[in-house]
Amino acid sequence: MSRQRATAFVPGHVTAFFSAHPAERPAAAGSRGAGMTLTDGVTVTVSAAGETGEGGAVGEVGESVAFGEAGESGAVGEAGDTPGPAGSRTIDGEAGTIGAVEDVLAELGTFGADVAIETDLPIGAGFGVSGAAALGAALAANDAADRGRSENELVRIAHEAEVSRGTGLGDVVAQARGGVPIRLEPGAPGVGDLDGIPATARVEYVTFGELSTEAVLGGDTAALSAAGADALDRLRADPRLPTVMDAARAFAREADLLVPEVAEAIAAVEESDGGSPENADGYGAAMAMLGRTVFALGTGLSDAGYEPEGCRIDAAGARLVDE
Repeated sequence: MSRQRATAFVPGHVTAFFSAHPAERPAAAGSRGAGMTLTDGVTVTVSAAGETGEGGAVGEVGESVAFGEAGESGAVGEAGDTPGPAGSRTIDGEAGTIGAVEDVLAELGTFGADVAIETDLPIGAGFGVSGAAALGAALAANDAADRGRSENELVRIAHEAEVSRGTGLGDVVAQARGGVPIRLEPGAPGVGDLDGIPATARVEYVTFGELSTEAVLGGDTAALSAAGADALDRLRADPRLPTVMDAARAFAREADLLVPEVAEAIAAVEESDGGSPENADGYGAAMAMLGRTVFALGTGLSDAGYEPEGCRIDAAGARLVDE
């Protein structure tokens, strides 16, 4: 039977600060906090069989799910393999993310679908790639197989899959919304609550390596969550981009997550801030959660002598796109 294809784009998401809120029911689990979505993101293409069960078996890791750089899908091998160029790695362990995609397909009755996932974002470095993969798979599989699910249902499915697999808590709902989302209450649509800052800006970022989301979220998060709650209170009282960056820097220190390379870059941006018109407001730089990544608004990292990647805040959020 003929196959149908659909493609979704999901923006990357850098979390400025957060508090963790686990729950027995995945839809109720999540995080509170804030961040920003990026025009650099993840593209997911699903080729769904005409009938459930036709097509490649996604259950066999590496046969049907391919992760790679945009335009260069590298075949996924056994979990943890790194085939192809540096950017064509599988996603952190990466059975967790592959499993989340599989869970999404199973929930939609499209487990036999073929999935190609492409991204130009660093993997495992605080850009929400795992959440984007799950959400993109939900949007594309729903369209390719004509499952007729609503947006909120698809976001819930992807959120539950990511929470259950331990790859994240709040990226999916933020990526679905776009812009500069503020996660007021944890959980999927119908449970959680979102607001946002109506703003746009250039975003620069430099990555120094990976930081395990599972390791951080699997440990004691009491101090982290207390710092996240303080940061959120501060932002709700003054919902502007400079407050996001200030609160993010304070959170990284108070939660004891700041790594030396990022701390050095933040200091360098602070010293150079104000040197260009775009940075006259002194946004500074901050650490992306959770990753060894520094991000800045305007041209802060460029002005500080780094060679960053550049993009913008993505206003639209996750969406289907023409192939």
